[in-house]
Amino acid sequence: MTVADEAEKYGLHRVGARPTLVNYLKETWQRREFIYELAKARVQSQNQRNRLGIVWIVLKPTFNALMYGFIFGILQGGSRGIDYPVFVVIGVFLFEFFSTSMTGGAKAITGNNALVQSLSFPRLALPVAQITQNVLTLMPMVVVMFIYALILGTTPKWSWLTIIPIIALFTVFNLGVALICARITVHVRDFTQILPLIGRVLFYTSGVLFSAERLLSHWPWMIAIFDVHPVYQTLQLARGMIMNVSEYDSWAWWVLTAWAVVTLLVGLLYFWKAEERYGRAN
Repeated sequence: MTVADEAEKYGLHRVGARPTLVNYLKETWQRREFIYELAKARVQSQNQRNRLGIVWIVLKPTFNALMYGFIFGILQGGSRGIDYPVFVVIGVFLFEFFSTSMTGGAKAITGNNALVQSLSFPRLALPVAQITQNVLTLMPMVVVMFIYALILGTTPKWSWLTIIPIIALFTVFNLGVALICARITVHVRDFTQILPLIGRVLFYTSGVLFSAERLLSHWPWMIAIFDVHPVYQTLQLARGMIMNVSEYDSWAWWVLTAWAVVTLLVGLLYFWKAEERYGRAN
């Protein structure tokens, strides 16, 4: 009998060994308080480092909406629509949530080497904490987004409450993206160097500043691509519910739900498979 067999007989396991997926999820759930406190502490630390504190959370997307909205509004001319200011505000504020989830998730493991190498816990807790942090940051942004919508002339409706399930599904999708990016960065550290470029490309190609139906009406095959674009459909769904525009149909719900479930499952399995690699000295 080998040493490994003898250890298995008495329930001894190798240090850092990957648990089963079910046990992995259970262990992560048991540390939910740690995840929340870690996320809250990071939000507080981030606010304390800036003189204006939490104000910067809404100032950044506000400045982006003003700058890009003005430039692209002029470039699109009459195709931008009369409701373009609200359109841009919703797009920029919600895309900020996706962007920070992707970039923050990529650094969830590599940016916490001291914690990973010194303590034993499921590494899944770190990307989850990052997404929790982003959700906490998103809350005041959503409030300000609605205030801007009111200022720009949008009438409040009960449909505004559907932002809750929209954000819930978008959060699930973003968690899956964060898990995938977190593992890629562990294998390829230079991945963080090209993430800003990827984020910028997605910003310009996800309908943050334009409506595919209006701008690409002469290219139906391109509109068909946007029909299954997860970020674009999320933004369109939010715009439809807040602006009450009939062109945004229920198809977006199915697209967002499918992407959220599939991305989370793929991301979870992909991240879990490399659990034993996280925290190893380079």
